[in-house]
Amino acid sequence: MDSLPLVSVIVPTRDRPEMLGRALRRIETQTYAGPIETIVVFDRSEPDLSLERPDPRRRVRVITNTRTPGLAGGRNSGAQAAEGEYLAFCDDDDEWLPGKLAAQIDLLRASSDAAVATCGIYIQYQGKVTTRVPDEDLLDFEGFLRDRMTEVHPSTFVVEAVAFRDKIGPVDEELPGSYAEDYEWLLRASRATTIVSVPEPLARIWWHPKSFFADRWRMIDDALEHLLETYPEFRDCPEGWARIRGQQAFARAALGDREQAIAAIRETLNADRTEKRALLAGLVVAGVSADRLLALAHRFGRGI
Repeated sequence: MDSLPLVSVIVPTRDRPEMLGRALRRIETQTYAGPIETIVVFDRSEPDLSLERPDPRRRVRVITNTRTPGLAGGRNSGAQAAEGEYLAFCDDDDEWLPGKLAAQIDLLRASSDAAVATCGIYIQYQGKVTTRVPDEDLLDFEGFLRDRMTEVHPSTFVVEAVAFRDKIGPVDEELPGSYAEDYEWLLRASRATTIVSVPEPLARIWWHPKSFFADRWRMIDDALEHLLETYPEFRDCPEGWARIRGQQAFARAALGDREQAIAAIRETLNADRTEKRALLAGLVVAGVSADRLLALAHRFGRGI
């Protein structure tokens, strides 16, 4: 048991004590036989020091986000403070199944060329559960250019601490609103190392209005533009470029910016005539509620 590595679990949080408590209980009761330290990172909110636990097998530490406000800064603050050989991430509104961490650490220790592990997820939304499991054959840089693969969720990430700090790098804090910070990190990670996946759902992801960046369409558009500028490789991947431009078209339509939305729809279809987000953006331009379409997509475990 003592030979198993320490895992540092980073949980950024802001004003969600009940959800946070559930996430922490699921981490504490992991079947992983090695030591776990959980680092709760309070972002723009008063830290709750009563959560701290000195137990060396399941230690809990409470810190504040000392970097850029938002998820990216919170994750990086936790990574800076972590002492573990492996880093794991869990959002405060999600929960792990009991065997998640053990399965992923076993997989990473058995994979000499891999530094990152993910797993499948259950997406919980308004009483409906959707199961999503990554296709390991697609978890490379080209695969992530083509498709975001939302089943590769940040609450499933486990990464070697040395690789995070020295090979892949921290979460991008320049992305507006920390939107798509997990996707940008996956692009870097897949270019730097091998990503492996446990082929079963081992985390429950709770989708609710607070997770959807509601009414933040301008920020979403800006963040996606930043992503395209950061990765010129999208220009050589029409499917991926059209997917992101289609998301921007939807965001601009939701903002009521008809002219810019139509221009983005045209660019999307010029790159990939099968990209469905162009159609969805067109519906919003025509007057259909963006929030209604987004909620419908979530009912099927999908995003826009």
